[in-house]
Amino acid sequence: MRRIIDRLGPNGPYLALALTCLFGWGFKAHCGAAWSGGEQYVTGCYSDAVPFWGQRGLAAGQVPYFQARMEYPVLTGGLIWLEALLARLMAGTRADAADFLNAVTLGNALLAYAVLELIRGTGASLWRQYAWALAPPLVLYLGHNWDLLAVTFAVAAMRAASRGQAPRAAAFAALGGAAKLFPVLLLPLLGWGALLSGGDGAARVRRAALLAVIAVGAWGAVNLPVAWLAFDRWREFYAFSSERGGTAASLWELADQFGWWRTDVATRNLWSLLLFLGGAATIVAVGCRRHGARPWLLFTPVLAWFLLTNKVYSPQFDLWLWPLLVLTATRARPLALFLLGDLAAYFAEFWLFAGWEGAAMSATQADVLVAASVRAVALLWLIHAAVRDPAPGWVSGQGVVEAGTTPKQVEARALRGTVIPAEAGIQTR
Repeated sequence: MRRIIDRLGPNGPYLALALTCLFGWGFKAHCGAAWSGGEQYVTGCYSDAVPFWGQRGLAAGQVPYFQARMEYPVLTGGLIWLEALLARLMAGTRADAADFLNAVTLGNALLAYAVLELIRGTGASLWRQYAWALAPPLVLYLGHNWDLLAVTFAVAAMRAASRGQAPRAAAFAALGGAAKLFPVLLLPLLGWGALLSGGDGAARVRRAALLAVIAVGAWGAVNLPVAWLAFDRWREFYAFSSERGGTAASLWELADQFGWWRTDVATRNLWSLLLFLGGAATIVAVGCRRHGARPWLLFTPVLAWFLLTNKVYSPQFDLWLWPLLVLTATRARPLALFLLGDLAAYFAEFWLFAGWEGAAMSATQADVLVAASVRAVALLWLIHAAVRDPAPGWVSGQGVVEAGTTPKQVEARALRGTVIPAEAGIQTR
């Protein structure tokens, strides 16, 4: 493998990502726009793009929020509208859900390349670049929906934070929150980092306050115009998130299905919040002992804990975490277990739905429990490693460059693939 990577050189990840995107397109597109016999669940080709085409006014050219309902935040709604426009431009009046699915897949492929470029820009090794370029979750979710937009903002924020550009990181995280909420989990860590930085107390508070102003300003700039003109449809995402009960692979739904703890929506909202806040505070308190100078590194374990405790764990949520794991993970075995759990949970959940529709291929809630448990063990393992292990080599520079090497030289060497094993790989324990 090392010989192949060396032969391909720094452009290898681009070629690998092209192959992954091709598989991702084929995985979803083979079912077309007309599903029958539960094939969207049996084969795993379900995509939100297909029902959205007809049910959100996209086929008629309606504008989200202003003319049609949209249960996504503003930036994602805008992306959906642009991809629908692209589908109509490509196929004309005969455009259908299959054309829209192709447009969505193309848009996500471009975002996947943006993420790869951001990962390369951190100075991460070729091995980490390939971990994104050949990511199995990309095959599963490239044509699934629109979460890659928020993922891109989250990775951009992490890259900015790694370069000491906290204001830029705050802006990217806030814009990510305008696409999907999870990137805002980075904002408290950026603020905490500002409070822990040098200078007197007043200077630290001013830096933290500046980050808050930047974040609110970036989020408000894209949200307030839509909220002002179409408040009820703008707020649908937030109302929908509060009112929905859960998904089949979430901790709360599994506990309810097996009779361990039956809860209504209000109870789930309260206890999921309390569990998340308590666990996140513990992660930060323990993790800052090792990563106090770089609290942004704790975004990865905090997000992993959020996924575990949230009442909703849709399959594509694993795509939120994977690029952050690519950047910050220090152990290979929990990464492999996470990928196994992701694949198992994906098909267990969809085969459960297939059984509900009477398809021959089916799964039970017990199958979902097993798959979700594998993934949960991997997440807990990754959280433990994130707060215990030293920062990855591209962050600390240990074993990667000589003393006196500038950040630009670090990035140039990483892009050429000239990194030594301390960063080229990660621990196998």
